[in-house]
Amino acid sequence: MAESESKLDKFRREHAWFDHIMRAADRYTQSYGSHYAAAVTYFSVLSLVPILMIGFAIAGIVLSSQPDLLDQLKASIADAVPGALGDTINMVVKQAIDSKGTVGILGLLGAAYSGLGWMGNLRDALTAQWGRPKADLPFLKTYLKDFLSLLGLGAALIVSFGLTAAGSGFANLLLRLVGLDGVGWAEALLKVGTIVLALAANWLVFLWVLAKLPRDPVTWRSAFRGALAASVGFELIKQVGTYYLSTVTSSPAGAAFGPVIGVLVFANLVAQFLLFITAWTATARDNLPKEQVPAPPPAVIRPLVEVRSGPTPRAAAGLVGAGLLAGLAFRTRKPRSPR
Repeated sequence: MAESESKLDKFRREHAWFDHIMRAADRYTQSYGSHYAAAVTYFSVLSLVPILMIGFAIAGIVLSSQPDLLDQLKASIADAVPGALGDTINMVVKQAIDSKGTVGILGLLGAAYSGLGWMGNLRDALTAQWGRPKADLPFLKTYLKDFLSLLGLGAALIVSFGLTAAGSGFANLLLRLVGLDGVGWAEALLKVGTIVLALAANWLVFLWVLAKLPRDPVTWRSAFRGALAASVGFELIKQVGTYYLSTVTSSPAGAAFGPVIGVLVFANLVAQFLLFITAWTATARDNLPKEQVPAPPPAVIRPLVEVRSGPTPRAAAGLVGAGLLAGLAFRTRKPRSPR
């Protein structure tokens, strides 16, 4: 066992990237990443339908005169999840748009409650992965900050999906204008451009999540690399999740519970991935806290004052010696002769 540990330590010393992954894994485990991911998953599923209902009810009212843009927005959100989950999301979105006139105070309260619970757990989880202690904030202040963070994340997602939808629509329009619609190499180039645009949109969202959602916000520079890794990893998760979720939903449990199993699996996978990326970002060399060198103890000056009733032996010996020398000098002095 000792030999294998020493080999592992040697491999970590020789490969900085592997040492970084191991530091991230240690931080993820020590900060209860799996427990936080389970809480985030629960509130994600709980808040998914109310938030989508409210969001697309508002979008249906605002974009009622622009159905094409609304369709592109729906397609972008459906593309953000793998496999059959896109059909489930589309069904919820369609119901939200159809019932945009019936969303009332109760719907808003339900969305606010579930959304704030989700945001609060997500912020606590991200803060823990950064190694920051949970601050004991007042109840109303905490909920107000969580609400503002929820609005900020919603704005970031709207910008992200809007950029993806607008970019994809503009690219298709451009191909039709130049007469390259249906041309193989042009379609392939468009596909690559769409992927790059999706990566850029994901990067913007993850950058905001990693930097501003922790209860102690960190700098944009600290979250830059983590957001880039998260955007690439999220696209890979979507591709792998398509095949994995098809297997899960075709199992007996999937047949019994339907798309809920797929939503749970995908939400938990994304939550664990996000928290691990946060731990990986927080344990980068540049983001590790500087080792504090303890200051030396203060110097204390204690003057030594001795009070004696007589001279010290050394002083007495000096006085005796001085007396003897004075006596000898007096005796050897010759008197002057009278003139």
